[in-house]
Amino acid sequence: MALLPRLAGLLALSLTLTAGAFEAPVAWSVSRQMVLVTTDGWDAKQGTLRTYVREGGAWKVVGDASPVVIGKTGSAWGVGLSPPQTSGPQKREGDGRSPAGVFRIGTAFGYAETNNTALPYKGLTASDYCVDVDGSPLYNQLVDEKKVGEKAVAGATEAMRRDIHFQGDHAYRIGFVIEHNPDGKKSAGSCIFAHLWKTPTSGTAGCTAMADSTMERLLAWLDPSKKPVFVLLPKAEYARLRDAWNLPAL
Repeated sequence: MALLPRLAGLLALSLTLTAGAFEAPVAWSVSRQMVLVTTDGWDAKQGTLRTYVREGGAWKVVGDASPVVIGKTGSAWGVGLSPPQTSGPQKREGDGRSPAGVFRIGTAFGYAETNNTALPYKGLTASDYCVDVDGSPLYNQLVDEKKVGEKAVAGATEAMRRDIHFQGDHAYRIGFVIEHNPDGKKSAGSCIFAHLWKTPTSGTAGCTAMADSTMERLLAWLDPSKKPVFVLLPKAEYARLRDAWNLPAL
């Protein structure tokens, strides 16, 4: 009889470990919208974007697939809702790779004061920066230089009003935050957005970029009450993780 409590404990431990192996979907089990980007491999800088809604327990594709570009050197595992992986490169600051995994979709932003989106929206000004200075207490945060001070954004390269700071660049005219590395882990990568592309073949510093019409469709469609997520995966990793992560069929 003394073995029974021990066996029960071992069984509970086994169940806990088994559950842990498949706990990934829990983080986004409440999500009813998904923006999915797949690429041909870790080093590919072009991909395909699809959008899905969850009806009951199943994902259903909505709208047409659209081309996108990602990091100029491809993708690497990022820090988000999905559990850490060891099967590929790991995202680092300045590596030119877009973070792979599952991430919350955060605030929308743009050059105009308002935008036709249900997402929380920030109208950008000339003093808005995203801090990409590794080691800064404001690392990976979008801040207003007028509020935090000039020293706080010293060295930051992500001036958000690119049209003002970078000779009319329209990349951030409209876009949204992909919540990679939300706790600002040192060197893990910062300032990851979905934004407008320069050309259909020009890779980014680590963001996902697309045509104006694709972004306008996303901003009009995304609904924060449906807890939307952004997923980026190479196709081989997608096939490996699809069932465990409860991802839609391509």
